[in-house]
Amino acid sequence: MSKTAFVTGGSGAVGAAVVRRLRRDGLEVAFTWRNRREAAEALTRETGASAHQADLTVASQVKRAVGEALARLGRIDVLVNNAGVSQVMPFALIEEADWDALIAGNLKTLFLVTHEVVRGMIARKAGAIVNVGSLAGHRLLEVPVHYATAKAGVSGFTLALAKELSRYSIRVNAVSPGLLDDGIGRMVPEKELAEYRNYCATGRPGRPEEVAEVVAFLASDAASYLNAQNVFVDGGI
Repeated sequence: MSKTAFVTGGSGAVGAAVVRRLRRDGLEVAFTWRNRREAAEALTRETGASAHQADLTVASQVKRAVGEALARLGRIDVLVNNAGVSQVMPFALIEEADWDALIAGNLKTLFLVTHEVVRGMIARKAGAIVNVGSLAGHRLLEVPVHYATAKAGVSGFTLALAKELSRYSIRVNAVSPGLLDDGIGRMVPEKELAEYRNYCATGRPGRPEEVAEVVAFLASDAASYLNAQNVFVDGGI
């Protein structure tokens, strides 16, 4: 029987690349989307993966989306927590509502989805979870403070969860991309882009497909001895 995967934020650049890569590996895949209906429908037509609309900051919608995916897949072997939000704003202008929205969109979603999915993994004593963070949470970069804070939280979540779930043979790892040429990377001003190229060993932004390769590896049995790791896919910063 084919392995299965649930990918959040599948209609975005990285999420779509992950869906495509996992399908190439033969996994049955379900993914979530929130606003980009056309992109989600196009990805479904291209890959055969099922699309499930949900606001992942709302517990009832998470429960529904996961339930729909389970009805189609039967179980979830791999969870890729990719969904996230960003907002370009200087710290002095960030309001409480901005802070709450960024933390919820990047960390509450991580909690709610994982909490809903992991019980099946615990029952089977098997599973792999890959959380998508960001270089922004780990390096001295000119990035929004609330975004960097949220992405730094992904690492703490990954480490603690990996320890707790190790007794059930569930692996939990993270991938932290650097600047990419698609998705959020399109919002980066030319000044910051030039600076990144200058300090990046490969001298360029990455591609979503390069992140997806690492995600797929961490989700696979080939990475059975990798746990509680945060893999930087940043070209060398």
